[in-house]
Amino acid sequence: MRTTMTADERKAHMRERIEAGPPPGILYYADGQPVAWVQVGPRQDVPQFNSPRTVSRPLEEEDARDPSIWAVSCFFLLPKMRGRGLSHRLLAGAIDHARRQGARLLEACPIDHVKQSKSVTLCIGSTAVFEAAGFETVAMRKDGRPLMRLELRG
Repeated sequence: MRTTMTADERKAHMRERIEAGPPPGILYYADGQPVAWVQVGPRQDVPQFNSPRTVSRPLEEEDARDPSIWAVSCFFLLPKMRGRGLSHRLLAGAIDHARRQGARLLEACPIDHVKQSKSVTLCIGSTAVFEAAGFETVAMRKDGRPLMRLELRG
C-alpha cells in the first residue's frame, strides 16, 4: 500500500495513524532534537511485514490480523548516534510501549549482523539486540534472518 503512495499521501497516512492511536513508534530525543526512531505497533498495521512471500510473515496466517501481536519493524538512527547502544534503548522503549498498549506478543525479523553487515540492512535491527532483550527465534526462513518473538504476558 505505502509503496504506491506519494510522499504527501505517506505523510497523511502516518498522521492519521498517530491521531487514531496507538502511536506507531517511539522517538528518541537528544538535546531536544529527535535523533532516532523505532517503528512498533500491531502486526496488522504493517502490511509489508505480513506478506506470505517475506521472511517476516507470521507463523500462522491469523496472526497477521491479531491485534495482540505486535511487531518491531524498523529502526532509524542518525549516523552520528550510531554505535552508542541506542538500539538497545529504543527496543526497551518499544517493549514497554507494546506492553502498556496490551500487546501479548512482540515479534521482529532482524538480521544477523555477523552474516550480513551492511549498515543499510540494519534498519530492521540486529539479532544480537533482540537476543539481549529476551527475544527467542521461532522460525528461520532464510539464513541470517530469524523471526523472533517475545512474550509480554502469560
